[in-house]
Amino acid sequence: MGKDVIIACDFASAAETFAFLDKLGSDRPFVKIGMELFYAEGPAIVRELKARGHRVFLDLKLHDIPNTVKKAMAVLSKLDADIVNVHAAGTISMMEAALKGLTRDDGSRPLLIAVTQLTSTDQASMEKDLLIKEPIDKVVMHYALNAKRAGLDGIVCSPLEAAKVHETCGKDFLTVTPGVRFADSDTGDQKRVMTPAEAKKAGSDYIVVGRPITAAPDPAAAYRRCVEEFRD
Repeated sequence: MGKDVIIACDFASAAETFAFLDKLGSDRPFVKIGMELFYAEGPAIVRELKARGHRVFLDLKLHDIPNTVKKAMAVLSKLDADIVNVHAAGTISMMEAALKGLTRDDGSRPLLIAVTQLTSTDQASMEKDLLIKEPIDKVVMHYALNAKRAGLDGIVCSPLEAAKVHETCGKDFLTVTPGVRFADSDTGDQKRVMTPAEAKKAGSDYIVVGRPITAAPDPAAAYRRCVEEFRD
């Protein structure tokens, strides 16, 4: 499996999204659609992106009782996204239900991954705000193993944790890693970050990159730079 760059299209509307993507010329990158854009535009944004030739990571981070997540995933499965996700904190039973809901009658389904701890979370905030006293890497590995036990394909994690996730859960268990910045970029609200080249060495399977590409003076050049640094 080749490594790939996913662009976080954190825009407020379809118009802004496609105006940005048009700047990339003939490239049809893998894109991530998060809550803001999906809630603004609804399922139509996913269908349009797929029609234009993009692969789509639908980043909605479902977290609810198992039956609700199962039903929601059955709806999302019809959109033909390539990756969808849940919060691992929702428990193994919730993740198992998500997988059942996502799987179509013919057995096909998008990849399903779980969020462990957000890259904006550090040890201090985890202990103070969430009352989780264990070391953050131990928490991430525990959540990763739960996701694997539930039958998921991988997790979202910091690139700092990618290598250990592969050691713990196997090389085929996917690591999708936000928190990636160029060496000369502002880290913004991300606290646990790596460059694309560092994430590659660490074993990330996919990196999710937003503002270093979307806010760049030349987004096409920034995207190409990211791809060159990261891909095999």
